[in-house]
Amino acid sequence: MKENTGLEILLVEDNMNDAELTIRALKKVNLANKLVHVKDGAEALDFLFCRGAFEMRAMSQLPKVMLLDIKMPKVDGIEVLRQIKANDSTKNIPVVIMTSSKEQQDIIDSYNLGVNSYVVKPVEFQNFAKAVSDLGLYWLLVNETPY
Repeated sequence: MKENTGLEILLVEDNMNDAELTIRALKKVNLANKLVHVKDGAEALDFLFCRGAFEMRAMSQLPKVMLLDIKMPKVDGIEVLRQIKANDSTKNIPVVIMTSSKEQQDIIDSYNLGVNSYVVKPVEFQNFAKAVSDLGLYWLLVNETPY
């Protein structure tokens, strides 16, 4: 197994306010040092599969966790999840859906495709920040991955 010592979090979020709040919450618990933020699903797929602007990135440097929104332009989060879970080199990346969608079909589709966790973003800032920091602490410090 290759040791992943670089990238820890891939944040896939098109809403800049939510992205900034997420990054701020992770910085507060010292978990944002190795974070990459991409703004839509197409960019996430390019990043993960080393295409386009990310063609020089090493495929061996996969994130320890992906925080993925569902409702995004270009390629939605469900399709991103479908593609990474269908690929042998990316299928073991833990994926946490972080979305405002409480739609049952989104939840069902996400779990059917292999999501590791589905979290509805709290509206209130303090609750949002706590949820993000708790997620970061769990997925980066407690959870063990096969990398």
